[in-house]
Formats: sequence, C-alpha cells, structure tokens
Amino acid sequence: MSIEHYENFPVASVLLPRRLRRPVTDIYRFARSADDIADEGDLSAAQRLELLAQFEASIEQLQYHQPVLPDSPHSEIFVPLAASIRNFQLPLKPFLDLLSAFRQDVTTHRYSDMAQVLDYCTRSANPVGRLMLHLYQAHQPEWVEMADSTCTGLQLVNFWQDVAVDWHKNRVYIPQVLLAQHDLDDDYIQARTQLLRQPQADARWQDMMQLLVTDARQRLQAGLILSAHLSGRISLELKMMVLGGLRILERLEAVEFDVFSHRPTLSRLDWLRLITRGLSRTSYRP
Repeated sequence: MSIEHYENFPVASVLLPRRLRRPVTDIYRFARSADDIADEGDLSAAQRLELLAQFEASIEQLQYHQPVLPDSPHSEIFVPLAASIRNFQLPLKPFLDLLSAFRQDVTTHRYSDMAQVLDYCTRSANPVGRLMLHLYQAHQPEWVEMADSTCTGLQLVNFWQDVAVDWHKNRVYIPQVLLAQHDLDDDYIQARTQLLRQPQADARWQDMMQLLVTDARQRLQAGLILSAHLSGRISLELKMMVLGGLRILERLEAVEFDVFSHRPTLSRLDWLRLITRGLSRTSYRP
C-alpha cells in the first residue's frame, strides 16, 4: 500500500477491480494533495492551515449538494472526487477526518502518551480503510472495527520505520511518556539520527521498540482475520497490505531496531515471499 508521501493507500493496484480504480484514484489524489500541503514545500504553518481550510470548505460544499465549479479552488481534485462520492455514495466524514489529521501534522509535533497517538491514527489512517469498505460494499460494523485495527497498525508500522525521517520534519510519534520510561528523550533521537553516537543497538531503545512493534503486530493480525471474512480481490489486497506491514516489522527486528543508520524497506525477494504468503491459505507466521 505504501506509495510515496501518502502511506498505506492501494492506489492503482492491479488487484483493484477496474470499476474501483477511478474512485480510488480520486480519493488518493485528495489525500495525497492534502498531505503534501501539510508536509511539503516551504509554506508557513498559517499558509498550510489556510489551504487545508479550503479543502475542508470544498468537502462541506459537497455535504450540502452544491456543485463544484470548474473554476473553483482545487477543482482538478474536487470535480472528479465529487463524482466518485456521488456515484458510490461515499460518506464525507472520512474525508473530514483526514483533513483533521493533516491539520494536526501542522500544529502538533510531539505526543504525550499512546492514547494521543491512537487518536491521531483514527483520523490519519482509519478513514482510508472505511472508504475502501464502502467501495467494496462491505461496510459491516464488525468488519469496520477490524479494518480500523489494521489501518492503525499500518500507520504505526510507518511511524516506527520512519523515526529518523520524521525527526527531520520535527516530529516524534513515539510517546514522550514511553521514552521517559526507558530513560530516552528527544536528545537521544537527535544524536542517533545525526550519528553523533555509534549506531550499535542500545538495550533501552531495543526494549522500547520491541514493545511498539509487538503492539503493531497484534493490531495487524486483525487484518488477516478480516481478509478471511472477505472474498475476491479485496481479500487478497488486504492480505498483501497486512503481510507487507508484518514483513517490515520483521525487518525492524532483524536490524535490532536500528532505524537510524538504515530504513527497513521491502526488497524484491520480500515481495516474492509476500506473494507466496498472500496466496497461501495457511495463517501467517513470521
């Protein structure tokens, strides 16, 4: 699912049915563009928030069934998106939740505890899964809960994979309370990111990261359960995404959580392994 800036999104996947490629592309364009507003370029915080407010106004305009005019701001995004929302009867709350998370990216750079991180995930990741369930006409309450767990797990995988990357954006998603409990802090992350200390594994860091990785793995397991309930391409799409996330966690453990000297990614061999696992009817085992 991982595509450039906006992670965890199955855009243009060969597994997507042809009829869903247009709406998925429209949703992705919206999410990617809003995410870039929050993250990319040299805009001030005020300018970023103003642009995100324009996105929110456009979504609210759809809520009142007002047409998006070709000459309106960001019409290249919202004209096709409006058509997909209308054609597939998509709810607007997931779009508003995503914008809420992107605004938070602009204003919030540290998280006190895990509850705050998980609250962010409910708006930064879970809306994508909910929209996909709507597109596949599989939006049942018990499945939504499993999809939320899966999307949160994938978001957490990105966080723990990208500690050094996020540091350069002045963001730390590891809860400050958890850092303190392991006698760690922002200075430790800065020093390791800049390789001011030797990149050998640190027992304090390892212990903390193992807790975070174990938690993410448990959340991702819900995706494998959900994929067994679903059928067809959505089942395989979901299974492949979850297996990709689980494989990244394996890679994190293999390098003893040293995300500072190299960022764990998936190789061609990993993808071949995932395809084998994805087509297997047996349960996942690391």
